[in-house]
Amino acid sequence: MRRRTEILVLLICLVIVTTSFASTVTYDHRAIVIDGKRRVLISGSIHYPRSTPEMWPDLIQKSKDGGLDVIETYVFWNLHEPVRNQYNFEGRNDLVKFVKLVAEAGLYVHLRIGPYVCAEWNYGGFPLWLHFIPGIKFRTDNEPFKAEMQRFTAKIVEMMKQEKLYASQGGPIILSQIENEYGNIDSAYGAAAKPYIKWAAGMAISLDTGVPWVMCQQSDAPDPIINTCNGFYCDQFTPNSNKKPKMWTENWSGWFLSFGGTVPYRPVEDLAFAVARFFQRGGTFQNYYMYHGGTNFDRTPGGPFIATSYDYDAPIDEYGQVRQPKWGHLRDVHKAIKLCEEALIATDPKISSLGPNLEAAVYKTGSGGCSAFLANIDTKSDATVNFNGNSYHLPAWSVSILPDCKNVVLNTAKVNSMSVIPSFMHESLNTNADSTDSIGSGWSWINEPIGISKASAFNKLGLLEQINTTADKSDYLWYSLSMNIKGDEPFLQDGSQTVLHVESLGHGLHAFINGKLAGSRTGNSDNAKVKVDIPITVVPGKNTIDLLSLTVGLQNYGAFFDLSGAGITGPVKLNGLSNGSSIDLSSQQWTYQVGLKGEDSGLPSGSSSEWVSQPALPKNQPLIWYKTNFDAPTGNDPVALDFMGMGKGEAWINGQSIGRYWPAYIASNSGCSDSCDYRGPYSANKCRKNCGKPSQQLYHVPRSWLKPSGNILVLFEEMGGDPTQLAFATRKMGSLCSHVSDSHPLPMDMWGLDSKTRRASNPTLSLSCPSPNQVISAIKFASFGSPLGTCGSFSHGRCSSAKAHSIVQKVCVGSTSCSIDVSTRTLGDPCKGVKKSLAVEVSCA
Repeated sequence: MRRRTEILVLLICLVIVTTSFASTVTYDHRAIVIDGKRRVLISGSIHYPRSTPEMWPDLIQKSKDGGLDVIETYVFWNLHEPVRNQYNFEGRNDLVKFVKLVAEAGLYVHLRIGPYVCAEWNYGGFPLWLHFIPGIKFRTDNEPFKAEMQRFTAKIVEMMKQEKLYASQGGPIILSQIENEYGNIDSAYGAAAKPYIKWAAGMAISLDTGVPWVMCQQSDAPDPIINTCNGFYCDQFTPNSNKKPKMWTENWSGWFLSFGGTVPYRPVEDLAFAVARFFQRGGTFQNYYMYHGGTNFDRTPGGPFIATSYDYDAPIDEYGQVRQPKWGHLRDVHKAIKLCEEALIATDPKISSLGPNLEAAVYKTGSGGCSAFLANIDTKSDATVNFNGNSYHLPAWSVSILPDCKNVVLNTAKVNSMSVIPSFMHESLNTNADSTDSIGSGWSWINEPIGISKASAFNKLGLLEQINTTADKSDYLWYSLSMNIKGDEPFLQDGSQTVLHVESLGHGLHAFINGKLAGSRTGNSDNAKVKVDIPITVVPGKNTIDLLSLTVGLQNYGAFFDLSGAGITGPVKLNGLSNGSSIDLSSQQWTYQVGLKGEDSGLPSGSSSEWVSQPALPKNQPLIWYKTNFDAPTGNDPVALDFMGMGKGEAWINGQSIGRYWPAYIASNSGCSDSCDYRGPYSANKCRKNCGKPSQQLYHVPRSWLKPSGNILVLFEEMGGDPTQLAFATRKMGSLCSHVSDSHPLPMDMWGLDSKTRRASNPTLSLSCPSPNQVISAIKFASFGSPLGTCGSFSHGRCSSAKAHSIVQKVCVGSTSCSIDVSTRTLGDPCKGVKKSLAVEVSCA
């Protein structure tokens, strides 16, 4: 009986937990109001199809541990309805499962239905079939478009309602978004823009979700829709009504990567500064875009030229590991802000100047509570300010948070979180070949035919635009032409001087003359168009010109982005340079083939009977399919494939596409620096690394896609490469570091102690191995005094304690974690009268 009672109590508790989300969500001028109470909410974007269902629970838990209250995601129309009225909500597309997992973790959801998403996603998230509906015009006051938009939006809302996922039903969804950043480009749509936005707002409200709707970057969002801000900074943003709260739907944690571009990153000190400034100046809802960026699997990235990695320098990296110190420092920022929540929701801030570029914001509760933010927005000079009779040191470009208007619990420029240097351990691709066989014996291959090889090919006069022709069923479109050249043609007088001139809307092309590659050219993320002059040799009699045009993701942003064309629209000419003769081939009858023969033959699955393994493995040749079997790397560390040695193409693991690879596209040699000063306004080009290297060399392979053995890897190599150079790279933790000064605030957890204990405490350096079965095995560096450098390159300064290393070694080695007081009492005083800090680098095993 007692056992039965215990089970009954447990079941009741589970019911209470799983139905603990609010039943009413509203808002006022200060905040989102849940069950009658204003809330300060920290949110982060995780896009369910950019990771795998097996990764979702861990990503969500790490988000919760990082201090998030809300998970924000777009809804991707082209994934869910690839064919009109045919839906896919399975696997990575299982939106309902994702939302339920967020609910199980005790977090809320902001569902950004759009259905235009931008998101560096192919075609902005719109399905291509939408383009072919007669009379349609996207994102304007157009009846065919509005009918389709309403149908899909209503479909998603109804799905959520059926699963009781809106907060009004006891579910986790507290917000929804309609449209997306339309205010950035609505002027291009003229007089039709305003009625469209008014219609979209009314349509969304009519769906009766019971929770508020938002429109980001839409200053004229009709009531009751909340207009919100997107950007690197939103502290100066003001909603269009005093009845609406100040909300930040996209705080860009970094920036996206383009093929051909250097790798962008955003210093955590600046990101933390932006967050604190937003709450300092009246904000109560802030979302990181991205909190986990993930991977652009398949052909999902847009752009064009958006890379496969969508890491976004987010607090949780592409592989699902926390990025330190970004994740840890932001977690502390969130804790500091939550300590101020009672005051933040009680009133508007009272903002005053403390001097040039110095500002104080004070929040007071009716019961005498007080919280303050002190900001120094100068980009170079530190300052000392007086506030409420006390003196405070404010580093340049920083905010200090004082939950009690007296004690600094955190300064955004003083990172008290450890750094982690990740490393990738390489191992060869075990292709299950006998060790006595020659290199490459574990590979088989199939040549993709040059030119027309499919029965579905068709003839057409003139040059066709690519997207209208392929409907994006493939990256590839063949343009083929046969022509007879008489022996007395001027071109044959000096064949080496015959030039093929091709102009294309992009994104790239390969030209084959009589079955031989003559030349290639690709555009870039700034200009996708291609214009090329290729010296060629023609022969008397029949000649074939086969032009393979390719796309690298469709346009996803801008006014009328859906009308951005691709492909060879001409002119295409043969120019004889020696005699000035020219033949325009543009209006002749061309033969067209959509996609590759191998795509139609199911080669990505690896199951075809056409694979051959003799004679020698062809390398560095264009248009080849490769296949091998391999064993998965041992262990549980995240896995990537290192594609150095390959050119450009797409890769499949056990039939699932890990995306486009393009290590041959090398980033510019300029624009990078060894360090980036966080002080001053951030922009997408401010902090860059990886100059002169492949834009992306490593490509994420989800562990859940791998079996211990018998895995199939298929590559389509477009440009030419050597597959035997492929290697696995498992992501491991290299070093743990921390650098804490004696002027740092105390650790956040000490805020709950009484004031007497806090006064007796010191700043603390803490280190913790990322895995519970690891211990700190070695102290690589330890210095107390004036150490120099950054994690991985620390050095002793002019002032250094001789016993710091032995003290750190005694406290830390053999433990999973350790903490050390940063004080002369603990570490000695190597140089009196000098401000000191402790820098430590360790390894775990």
